[in-house]
Amino acid sequence: MRLHVVSGKGGTGKSTVAAALALALATSGRNVLLCEVEGRQGIARMFDVDPLPYEERRIARGAPDARGRAGQVHALHIDPESALLEYLSMYYKLGRAGRALDRFGVIDFATTIAPGVRDVLLTGKVYEAAQRPRKAKDAITYDAVVLDAPPTGRIGQFLGVNSEVAGLAKVGPVKTQADRVMELLRSPRTAVHLVTILEEMPVQETSDGIAQLREAGLPVGAVVVNLVRPQALSADALARVRDEAVDPSVVAAELKRAKVDVDQDLVASLVDEARDHAVRRQLEDEQRELVAAEGVPTFELPRLAAGIDHGALIELAQLLRGQGLA
Repeated sequence: MRLHVVSGKGGTGKSTVAAALALALATSGRNVLLCEVEGRQGIARMFDVDPLPYEERRIARGAPDARGRAGQVHALHIDPESALLEYLSMYYKLGRAGRALDRFGVIDFATTIAPGVRDVLLTGKVYEAAQRPRKAKDAITYDAVVLDAPPTGRIGQFLGVNSEVAGLAKVGPVKTQADRVMELLRSPRTAVHLVTILEEMPVQETSDGIAQLREAGLPVGAVVVNLVRPQALSADALARVRDEAVDPSVVAAELKRAKVDVDQDLVASLVDEARDHAVRRQLEDEQRELVAAEGVPTFELPRLAAGIDHGALIELAQLLRGQGLA
């Protein structure tokens, strides 16, 4: 598998999962390219590097394998204007002329009035990186490419735009390029992974996204359930808390054993928090069952209390490798 597309509803942590997946794939000396297309410079912030230009840059080493071997993670921030200039240079030999168009604002005008053109350019650059020949001159070749893609609500449109372009352009380099991109996106070399959290709206959007991808003939990879809460209490304990069968005096006694100053307000507050947690866990379990019903491989990543930095990404990457996603 060469191309991993990562999508998800906003707020589910899809960019974090994409970064962790790139680190997980970059083992045993393998090179991985991590791409972003939404203009947010999220990769730069997560890896604490300078804002990325339209240029492939090495940003990190991957998660080490059992022998301690790690590959390299490169990153690329793809913007449609730079991608169009490159496209014009490669297919129409418009080097200086293309740059002149940029100065006159023609490129920005074209990508604004025809949003589909923007997506064609973005996916075209990802295609070029994923299909780059092993002996490419003056260019890095990659064992895998990870794309931090647009949200689930428009992932089908984003990935399927080249199919629409191929239908409009009957001949020429535009049609040829569009056909080649769709061939890669629909092949076993590609997997579209969807990131969700255990809440009703993200799970429903994930289900809708899976249906759209299947209808478009695009390969669904896995569902990554992110930000999973710790499961410190047993099912029986959670049930007792939900049923309000917890004796406050027992809680107070345990707190005193731990040398905590106890009063009724503290005990009542702890019991209320426990009940809220138990109810929340029940709702999450119901959403987990809905995710499982989609029949797609599912992986889970925990909520990290300290937030996301490079060390946290390595931890998440190792969890993904341990579960078999990478």
